[in-house]
Amino acid sequence: MDLFSEYGSAILEAFLLTLRLAVFSGTFALLLGVVLAVFRVSPVPVLRWIGAAIVYTFRNTPLTLVMFFALFGLVYQLHIYGPPEEVTLSLSEQNFWMAVLALSVYTSTFVCEVLRSGINTVPLGQAEAARAVGLTFSQNLRLIVLPQALRSVLNPLASVIIAMIKNTTVAVTIGVVTATGVNEASGQMRTMMENEPNQIVLIFIIFSIGFMLMTLPVGFLAGWASKKFAVIR
Repeated sequence: MDLFSEYGSAILEAFLLTLRLAVFSGTFALLLGVVLAVFRVSPVPVLRWIGAAIVYTFRNTPLTLVMFFALFGLVYQLHIYGPPEEVTLSLSEQNFWMAVLALSVYTSTFVCEVLRSGINTVPLGQAEAARAVGLTFSQNLRLIVLPQALRSVLNPLASVIIAMIKNTTVAVTIGVVTATGVNEASGQMRTMMENEPNQIVLIFIIFSIGFMLMTLPVGFLAGWASKKFAVIR
């Protein structure tokens, strides 16, 4: 109990930061993944090439390298926020949003491929019928194809989101912390293990349970939704 009395608030703050990171990253990854999937199936060759280039580049690059590029490449080298003397964001906010950017772009490539596989399951006759009644490509995707594709890939999408939640641990590499200096969950776990070497097993169990509490609801929700909204062929 001494461990909880000493680190309880820090553990809660660390998981809240991780949850915030996961919510923002997951939301942006889903939105960007839909855009990339549209690019990948677009009748315009240039858009297909752009979508393929982004997917192949980031899907085959380690997330750690994407994180490093987001912080050191975009911020320190290219000054994405402007010259250092003009940056108004705190260091904790700056690193947080760079981690969100890296996670969002990286995860969106997997979302894209899951959605593209869902699009391929929609019968070709439905798309042809939509074109026959005068729907444009964008209307066809928005009204006919994407709704069915999303419903058919809810479980694979949940797996991608669960993997993204676990990938938030990589944010420790660029120092994502709260305004009070508390690390996200994996960084806080490392700090506690260094300070309490005799409690390593208990610390591991605490953080394992914490991540399970974040990931299990996603799987249960996806399982329920996939049954409720299943596409009847």
